[in-house]
Amino acid sequence: MQAMMLAAGMGKRLGRYTKDNTKCMVPVSGETLLERACDALKTAGINKLILVTGYREESLIKFAKEKIKDIDLVFVSNPDYNTTNNIYSLYLAKDYLCEDDTILLESDLIYEKDLIKKILDDPRRDLAAVALYEPWMDGTVTLLDKDGYITDFIDKKNFDFSKTDKYYKTVNIYKLSREFSEKKYVNFLESYIKAYGMNQYYELVLKAIIHSSEHSLSAYVLDKSIKWYEIDDGQDLDIATAMFASGKEKLNYFKKRFGGYWRFPGLLDYCYLVNPYFPTPQFMEKMKYSFDELVRQYPSSLAIENLIAARMFSATEEKILVGNGAAELINSLKSVIKGRIAVPVPTFNEYIRCFDGCSFLEIDMSKYDYSFNKEALIESLNYCDALVIINPDNPSGSFLKKDDALEIIEIADKLGKFVIFDESFIDFADTELKYSLIDDEILLRYKKLIVIKSISKSYGVPGLRLGVLASGDDKIISTVKAAMPVWNINSIAECFLQNIAVYKSAYSEACEKLAAERSRFMENLNNTGLFEKIYPSQANFILCKMKEGISSEDVAEKLLCKANIFIKDLSDKKGFGGENYIRLAIRSEEENDYLVETLKSL
Repeated sequence: MQAMMLAAGMGKRLGRYTKDNTKCMVPVSGETLLERACDALKTAGINKLILVTGYREESLIKFAKEKIKDIDLVFVSNPDYNTTNNIYSLYLAKDYLCEDDTILLESDLIYEKDLIKKILDDPRRDLAAVALYEPWMDGTVTLLDKDGYITDFIDKKNFDFSKTDKYYKTVNIYKLSREFSEKKYVNFLESYIKAYGMNQYYELVLKAIIHSSEHSLSAYVLDKSIKWYEIDDGQDLDIATAMFASGKEKLNYFKKRFGGYWRFPGLLDYCYLVNPYFPTPQFMEKMKYSFDELVRQYPSSLAIENLIAARMFSATEEKILVGNGAAELINSLKSVIKGRIAVPVPTFNEYIRCFDGCSFLEIDMSKYDYSFNKEALIESLNYCDALVIINPDNPSGSFLKKDDALEIIEIADKLGKFVIFDESFIDFADTELKYSLIDDEILLRYKKLIVIKSISKSYGVPGLRLGVLASGDDKIISTVKAAMPVWNINSIAECFLQNIAVYKSAYSEACEKLAAERSRFMENLNNTGLFEKIYPSQANFILCKMKEGISSEDVAEKLLCKANIFIKDLSDKKGFGGENYIRLAIRSEEENDYLVETLKSL
């Protein structure tokens, strides 16, 4: 058995990363793609590699000879790499295909070290590695029959999104027997080039073969747990680096991303906070139905968005502003709030980051075991110009009852102090506790009250970036509004706002379902043996303190590296004094059970 890698291409989409090197020389987490591939080949017992070169071939050959040990290297040059495609690179090396069974690789792949051995151990002689199609994938896909044979190769031009449940993406790793190459592939390859030229893809030859003779090529379907990625551009490289990093390096890569985790297959995100039970499937289908038209249309102006949002709450459109997520609205308040801001610590970092021109009075929540202390909040009003209250609190989940909240707001109003009341998680509170301050009567009574609500978090649509700000003070509304663009949310987000009223009861049921799952989840977390305390929560997340001697960072690292679970490690967050705390989002019952069992195994 030998291996062949097609590495002649220029890799233009990788930009600066391939300015002086080929794609297979690009390092991922400290090791080049070529070195990783050769490690995988050696693990599989393969000690010969035919490398088809072209772009920067002098550098590649020199690098390969210096770095690759215990593998015999054979170089085949494609001088026309700039005007041909990979079909010609393979054509130039065709004679080697007829000498031995071959693992055919492309040079922009990264995969687990034992994948080649697994393919080699499969008794079927002619295989294409494929993976069940997922939204992040791009390129050629295949169709399989019930016996696992490939029946078609489908390119981008003929891709049908209504059939994605039947598609399998090519991983671009093939196991080809010498007989297959000699009796079928090379003959078809030569004929195809004569008919269609050299600027084609070699998969088209495989497509022609399987159309002419059934059961020519089997599919080796990768299990979802197997990591692999195709690196075409800088973003792909960034994702692959995060995927294939290890230990704390991997954890740090994920911490700094702040989203986009849908690009990581199978990742369970217990860090970022959404509603797992809403929108309903019916609501999502309605949104999909309008997608094409929405993408092609401008959204309404901000004034119309405010009118739509007002229907969701007991406030008129003059008292409410729609934002591109709560973060935009918090940031816009810097034009209103000046001086000193009292903030319970630890807290949501945006309330400190956005008010860069202000000073801060930090209310140490650790003194009260990370629970709201009404007297401490009231006392802070004597020393600040504005008080921030996130209710339920993030990250503790602590809850301030309505009467207590209004008492604090009343005192602040008499003192002429602002209160920024963030109720992003309040809909998840137990039924008898939940309330909203987005109410004309309350807003008009307390002109210094500013209410923030993240619709993204509570309604389960963080990708739409939606939030609202409410105030009874016309000057505050006009000042914030003046800093906002005419179109600050997109048409899809507007459509969501327009339709939410129809699903009001379904939303209430989803929040109640989450509250019930929260109680069950907390009880199960108590049985893992890892936690000194599980904090009471009225939010869609739970604060947990590790037992003495257990590192929260180590737990987060192990969960990510071993189980593809990403949690919020709070050990380095201000307000926890370096102690070991984690925050866990609440997901579905099945996912939460999986997390609990994984925690027990630690």
